[in-house]
Amino acid sequence: MIDWLLAPIDPSRAHEVGAYVSWHGRLMVLAWGALFPLGVLVARYLKVTPKQDWPRELDNKTWWHAHLALQYTAGAAMILGLVLILLTEGGSSTHAHLGWVIAGFAALQFLAGWFRGTKGGPTEPSLRGDHYDMTRRRLAFEYFHKFAGYGLLGLAAWGIVSGMWLANAPVWMWLGLGLWWVGLVAVFVAWQRRGLAVDTYEAIWGPDPSLPGNRRRPIGWGIRRRGGHHPAE
Repeated sequence: MIDWLLAPIDPSRAHEVGAYVSWHGRLMVLAWGALFPLGVLVARYLKVTPKQDWPRELDNKTWWHAHLALQYTAGAAMILGLVLILLTEGGSSTHAHLGWVIAGFAALQFLAGWFRGTKGGPTEPSLRGDHYDMTRRRLAFEYFHKFAGYGLLGLAAWGIVSGMWLANAPVWMWLGLGLWWVGLVAVFVAWQRRGLAVDTYEAIWGPDPSLPGNRRRPIGWGIRRRGGHHPAE
């Protein structure tokens, strides 16, 4: 059993990679296989925490700090992984091309976050803000950030699998990563069924239907409003 777990997934090829390639793979799996997906789960399902007295207690930033910490740590791991692979001879392959596409869109995701506009609202110096007013700038950010983010996770899964195949990773790595991803999907399904995917706007400013953002439908699949207000547009 142990020998089988330690054996490469393709017995006809050797599992021989240099230190740079090996650490490139570990860092990319850490970033795209673990940290980025965890950051997405936190942002999607923990905007209102289980013990939070919502709507009396609004704008719980626990999810925000966790999301930033996970995404920035993942981004740093990704950059270091890119540096390591650039120090090797590299090469042209589907995996390499896919990696650059993923890295490019990841950079756009960070840029979109940095230029998403102002917040606004009753807790800010000025009530007016891109998020509070749901301006075109904020709408463009939300559509891109959410839909591109989920698409990136799918591309990253493909990239990880193709990289592991190129490296002829041992069986235990495939099994471990597969079980981890099954666990993430199980959590996603369970929390979605519990209705934890609360609209960001409502989580921050409450369910008042007169607020600018509450007059729009939530952006993203499966996002709900706990206050029960569902505008037609």
